[in-house]
Amino acid sequence: MSSKVSSVSFESELEQLSPHRLKESLESGFERLPDPRRRPYRCKHPLLSVIGIAVLTIIAGGKGWEDMQLYGQCKREWLSKCLDLSEGVPSADTFRRVFECLHAGLWEEAFRCWVQGLTQGQPLDVIAIDGKTLRGSYDREQETPALHLVSAWSSQHQIVLAQEAVDEKSNEITAIPIILESLELKGTVVTLDAMGTQKTIAAQIAEAQGDYILSLKANHPTLFKQVQAFFETANAYKGLPEPLQFKVEGGHHRRDTRQVWAFSLHDLPPLHEAHLWPNLSSIVVVRRQRLLWNRSTEEVQFYLSSLPADSPRIAPAIRSHWGIENSLHWVLDVNFGEDDCRVRSLHATRNLALIRRYALNILRSDTTVKGSLRQKSKRAAMDDSYMTSLITQAFSQTPAS
Repeated sequence: MSSKVSSVSFESELEQLSPHRLKESLESGFERLPDPRRRPYRCKHPLLSVIGIAVLTIIAGGKGWEDMQLYGQCKREWLSKCLDLSEGVPSADTFRRVFECLHAGLWEEAFRCWVQGLTQGQPLDVIAIDGKTLRGSYDREQETPALHLVSAWSSQHQIVLAQEAVDEKSNEITAIPIILESLELKGTVVTLDAMGTQKTIAAQIAEAQGDYILSLKANHPTLFKQVQAFFETANAYKGLPEPLQFKVEGGHHRRDTRQVWAFSLHDLPPLHEAHLWPNLSSIVVVRRQRLLWNRSTEEVQFYLSSLPADSPRIAPAIRSHWGIENSLHWVLDVNFGEDDCRVRSLHATRNLALIRRYALNILRSDTTVKGSLRQKSKRAAMDDSYMTSLITQAFSQTPAS
């Protein structure tokens, strides 16, 4: 009898503690954000309540302002235990207005600080950097181009490390150095597509004591043609050494063969301006062959790398870079509906994109429940205790600013 009473008492204690823990976790993650409203002391809804409901909504599978209002209304009794809802649930217009004026740069800085806590100081083996266009953010009437974001992705932790918007009149080259500056690169391998294959970016990575693998394409025509000619000649005359990696994979009526070679600069003819690339040590060649039931394809890709040609990190790093497309960009579009989102006013597009990355990281970092991202999201929507555990786990390691 006494055992049963103590069990009931313990469960009721957990129920009382749960909202308190949720409130503390949300505060640790967002309370330092400055309120962008002109007279916040006269506003009905505290900033923490607005941001908190927004983040919980996106984790639960919501998409926009109306979903945030609906989630708040459906969960009002539970949310009122941890957030100030004395003036009711914020309306869809309130969510829109707040995120239109919330300083995106400061929030992205807070995001990076939070991610440092998520990784708990663990070294990052590979950092993949790539851009993504939010196609639904294009405004035809205002002639505003679609927002383009550059993200840093950790394949090791399966989380977004940083986000930076590309200026309307520029390209990824201006955003990449800002992201690199915000990350600890010592000992890591940074992988970039052809847009980021620039001498200044290679120098920035080298100065931070990191290594790089940069995709070499026709935007560096002379160097590209030299490397291409060398590989084609060696291949034609059977002069290729044993590949660094040879892998065959099959499934769904296809067979994929991937070969990776790495050549030291000393084994190559003099390359155009090779000395201007800081710490350049090797040229990497990846040949991908795909055999389908009705046709076959072949693709050859070249890379510049600061890693020595015999480094075992080269092939895994190149393979992990593809994960930013499959594990980040594809998931943002399919699970979070990013490309279909028509939010496009002021800072709202950028801020809502950041909430999606918060939600993705929170769901991915949870190891208490097995299942897909979609299943975890559905469970968080239905089970308040699971949502609480997600938030408390995610923000328990938030470092002090």
